[in-house]
Amino acid sequence: MAKIHSSAVVALQGVLRDGQTIAVGGFGLSGIPADLIDAVRDSGVKDLTVVSNNMGIDGKGLGVLIEAGQVRKVIASYVGENKLFAEQYLSGQLEVEFAPQGTLAERLRAGGAGIPAFYTRTGVGTLVAEGKPLEEFDGVTYVRERGIVADVALVHAHTADTDGNLIYRYTARNFNPVVATAGIVTIAEAEVIVEPGELDPNHVVTPGVYVQRLVQASGRPKDIEQRTVRPRAEALAV
Repeated sequence: MAKIHSSAVVALQGVLRDGQTIAVGGFGLSGIPADLIDAVRDSGVKDLTVVSNNMGIDGKGLGVLIEAGQVRKVIASYVGENKLFAEQYLSGQLEVEFAPQGTLAERLRAGGAGIPAFYTRTGVGTLVAEGKPLEEFDGVTYVRERGIVADVALVHAHTADTDGNLIYRYTARNFNPVVATAGIVTIAEAEVIVEPGELDPNHVVTPGVYVQRLVQASGRPKDIEQRTVRPRAEALAV
């Protein structure tokens, strides 16, 4: 079955429905599947549970789904720079399940590996562990965390082949690989798409068996959450 689709909108057709859990790769605005996120917004689906490290910023990245009122619950590490996200959370309009960053990554990895739950020391004795089973191993207390399996996973890769094998670059390595394995249906956008056999197998991070649909990324400018620059030399000399 051909995995290549003509656009992000077409790639999501027949996949999305109200009430789904959608896992999204990337970190803030870095390495996110921006075209696919916009296509989710344009689809109009609602009551979504979104699993992602954070929700971008107002008006960009996953923030567009918050603004459109399509998200019911977020499973994330932190509220981040998104003011509307914080407002909706504090007002009780949006349900938020916080997970330590490493724990969130491991929950996605576990879900993709078919592991329903695991134990970790992270969060023991804090609000993170409230209501969760505890177990003692070798005199140390651990909290049980559930693996995450998403109905749909959206990821951004730098290079892919038409079989869906994916290679990531830089910050896109944050969460995209574990998100890709955690989806029942995984849809990837890639900046470069080549023919089978053109990728070095040693460089492939996500094997194509995990990817059901693939689309060419649009090449839009990559947003920066907080731009910082080095002072000019002449300014330092004053």
